[in-house]
Amino acid sequence: MELLDLIETSRMAFASVAALFGLVIGSFLNVVIHRTPVILMRRWQQDCQHLAGHAAADVVEQERFNLVTPRSRCPHCGHAITAWENIPLLSYLWLRGKCSACRKPISIRYPFVELLSGVLAAVCAWHFGFGIAGLAAIALTWVLIALAFIDIDHQLLPDVMVLPFLWLGLLLNIAGVFTSLHTAVIGAAAGYLSLWLVFHVFKLITGKEGMGYGDFKLLALFGAWLGWQSLPLIILLSSFIGALIGIGLILFRGRDRAQPLPFGPYLAAAGWVALLWGEEIVAQYLQIAHF
Repeated sequence: MELLDLIETSRMAFASVAALFGLVIGSFLNVVIHRTPVILMRRWQQDCQHLAGHAAADVVEQERFNLVTPRSRCPHCGHAITAWENIPLLSYLWLRGKCSACRKPISIRYPFVELLSGVLAAVCAWHFGFGIAGLAAIALTWVLIALAFIDIDHQLLPDVMVLPFLWLGLLLNIAGVFTSLHTAVIGAAAGYLSLWLVFHVFKLITGKEGMGYGDFKLLALFGAWLGWQSLPLIILLSSFIGALIGIGLILFRGRDRAQPLPFGPYLAAAGWVALLWGEEIVAQYLQIAHF
């Protein structure tokens, strides 16, 4: 009870606990990022086999694969990762970024996701303090990290992750945690329909699909959490960030302009900024515009 009382009265204590817990969750997020698309692909393959008329006995059985089973392995040699090799950040430093068995390099992205998860959780804890808003913001932050990296790898924003948090945003705002329920419902609808409209107008003009349906749902999620007033800021910020990164990749890495860029990470970053500082940014802009 003393620890809980300390957390409730001290932002620093809450932020410290959130950071440490975030490192652990970040290790799990690495598993989510890697395995969720594989799980979905296997499920789609099984559904296709059933739809094709294959009997249950004819459906190819695959190794049990979920977020828990099998144990994580080195992608180079198949070495099963032990508990001491899976300590967030510390194991990577201790192993000097290499597999203990084959000595092949471990991707720097694994400790980066762990560190990002811890740091952003601490920022949310410090900003909101201990309470429903702070805990919910931290949970949303972790989901956004996973969604961003999945979209980078596969250009996919899984419904199984987006939709539950869309509904959670609406439920939280029944109590007005982030905004009123009225603005949250309008925000969810407006978030989806605004990008849906852009998608179809762009397709009508160019004959190409400029974004995926997952982007519509992610913006609807932010509308449900923050209300419709946050949507213009999120769209402007995500477009600005996306344009900067896209131009940078073309200029400095020679990326093909025709190659599509996932929009989900930019939406996630912009939505997270709006979650913490959206009202301040809009107020500052209006003050500058007034002068």
